[in-house]
Amino acid sequence: MTADVRMVRRVVDSVAAAEPVVVVVGDVILDRWTVGAAERVSREAPAPVVRVTETIAVPGGAANTAVNARALGAHVRMVALIGDDETGRVLRDRLEAAGVDTRWLVAVPGATTTSKDRIVGGDRVVVRVDDLAGAPSAADTALLAEATAAAVQGRTPHVPGSPDLVAARADAVVVCDYDLGVDATAIVPVLERDRPTTVVVDAHDLSRWSALHPDLVTPNAGETAALLGRDLGQGAERAETVVAVRDEVLAVTGARNAVVTLDRNGTVLLEDTARPTTDVHRTRATPASEQQASGAGDTFCAAASVALAVGTPVREAVSFAQAAADVVVREAGTSVCTADALVASVSAPAETVVDHDQLADAVEEARRAGRRIVFTNGCFDVVHRGHTTYLRQASELGDLLVVALNDDDSVRRLKGPERPINTAEDRAGVLAALACVDLVTVFATDTPIPLIERIRPDVYVKGGDYSPEMLSETEVVRAHGGEVVMVDYVAEHSTSAVVRRIRETAAGNGTATDSATTGPASTGTGDA
Repeated sequence: MTADVRMVRRVVDSVAAAEPVVVVVGDVILDRWTVGAAERVSREAPAPVVRVTETIAVPGGAANTAVNARALGAHVRMVALIGDDETGRVLRDRLEAAGVDTRWLVAVPGATTTSKDRIVGGDRVVVRVDDLAGAPSAADTALLAEATAAAVQGRTPHVPGSPDLVAARADAVVVCDYDLGVDATAIVPVLERDRPTTVVVDAHDLSRWSALHPDLVTPNAGETAALLGRDLGQGAERAETVVAVRDEVLAVTGARNAVVTLDRNGTVLLEDTARPTTDVHRTRATPASEQQASGAGDTFCAAASVALAVGTPVREAVSFAQAAADVVVREAGTSVCTADALVASVSAPAETVVDHDQLADAVEEARRAGRRIVFTNGCFDVVHRGHTTYLRQASELGDLLVVALNDDDSVRRLKGPERPINTAEDRAGVLAALACVDLVTVFATDTPIPLIERIRPDVYVKGGDYSPEMLSETEVVRAHGGEVVMVDYVAEHSTSAVVRRIRETAAGNGTATDSATTGPASTGTGDA
């Protein structure tokens, strides 16, 4: 499900105008990817021989969060401990090349900078080698706390004999704690004293940061299970479990809001409000392999933090973050989402309108990726709230929503000679611009059965004013192992009713004489 285009553009524009200052504190990593062809197996061991074609070194961990925040338009100050080794120098160079301010990095003599090296043969990670930094000393932790305070206050770290340079105070702080040396007991007092407007924490053990009462925490499913000491279940069922333990998650983390990321099942936002559990904000994710998903959590955290830093409501910030994460999972390795790439990914509705061959290819690709295909159809002549309600509900039943649209001739056969009011091209463009719609296609037959037989959707959806037994499509869908779902009926929002009211209003103003509906009467979303 695609994020709302207007919302994404509004947040991107707000960031560009405000240029918020974001301080990222945490465990930095240098991610190296050594890529090549794996065409044979070694004689020395049962391992592939990789003929190297490329080696890439990119910021990872908290450094990846910093780079993503900068790419989305924020001014970013990086606070972390690194070694004075070659890995540390490369990491600093990569951060500076990305536009991140590294003056608050603390280089520790003799220390190791954490790196993770992946050897990729073909399209598969063959092995990963981690070189981890050792535990920092008390003196190093004190230096990190001082650098954090300076970065938040807008001071450069103190250098004997040099004056402090004063810059803007931070608008947001992001803590990235991956159990590689960041000490909450040293950092929390600093942030309590100099707390900016927004505090976001991404940590393996969020309970260590509960005294900070973050505005948002971003645990994944495994971290949430560990926090609560219980199993969350499998797949999509985890979302229901997370909703049921909202109060417990917020209590353990001390957070005002928590967004639990569930990999291919998107996210669940737990808000510290009186909202009923039936009003829980969820996002859908673009399914991806583990290799492609590397670093997506960092992107999600960065995007949510930048959005919150410019006053975006938490629900919109989470949807914005999901859209950014969806951009990077389309790329292999540790990737970065820029503001331009994010806007482009949620725009261009023309790419959403496809012919039947393009649709079949897109559905097959989505199915290979493990995505659940949802299909619905109708005329959608005058799109109204009944339509948008039922399309939004349909999108929540899977990962890819396909809307099949009757062409103009078939609408005339179904609705009468004065319909459609809008052409198929216009109707398709309107549907393609809806955030909940992924693909739109036009069909010429009276029923979508030939198209259903071709793409074999997992779920076929119609409005609740029908029943499965009323639909000729039901047998075809079920024959291919799919299910038929009736979504809620929204009273007084049929297209025919809208057209009737327009004509009645026009007649009352003396501009028309025909106030009757055209075509067969229909109700609710069934008159799509």
